[in-house]
Amino acid sequence: MPRRTDTAERILAAARRLFEHEGPAGVTMRRVAAAAGLSPMAIYRHFDNREALLARIGEDSFEAIAGHWSARARGLDPLTRLIAVHRLYLDYALAHPHLFDLAFSTPRRDARRYPEDFHARRSPTLTVVADAVADAMSAGALREDDIWDVTMTLWAHTHGLVALYRSGRFNYDEAAFRDFYEQSLLRLFDGLRPAS
Repeated sequence: MPRRTDTAERILAAARRLFEHEGPAGVTMRRVAAAAGLSPMAIYRHFDNREALLARIGEDSFEAIAGHWSARARGLDPLTRLIAVHRLYLDYALAHPHLFDLAFSTPRRDARRYPEDFHARRSPTLTVVADAVADAMSAGALREDDIWDVTMTLWAHTHGLVALYRSGRFNYDEAAFRDFYEQSLLRLFDGLRPAS
């Protein structure tokens, strides 16, 4: 007999596959059960309802994104690291649009709130960015400022560009948008550098 945790992981894997292909509308308890080879009632032993299942998918995606960002940006100089993290943010948004929306754009009652949850390092993704901002400030690549305010400013900038692009507000193909995104980010960093 499979262990309880194995069954929960099977349910999550099936739900993630449906979610990646069809977004939240594709994740019903019946469809997840069928994809996992279980009865619909079996899911309720592991997840109270559909919202709990979607919340878990969202939380897992935050952890995966943070781990990926940390690993890919490790060993780079502070400013290059910040640029790399923001490139990865764009890569994730374009490669996994449904997960991106669930993690970063869908209103949720349990969503982390600025500034309390961020200062307490409850956001795995923004904590990666905040650490890179702190290192860039320590290295003199960015001027000294409130680390979390700068982190939120960077996130608002990049998230806003991604949201505008995905909603069709740019007349650019993906390559042109990526170039614009990076140039815009560099302009922002120029404004955050120490005065010479």
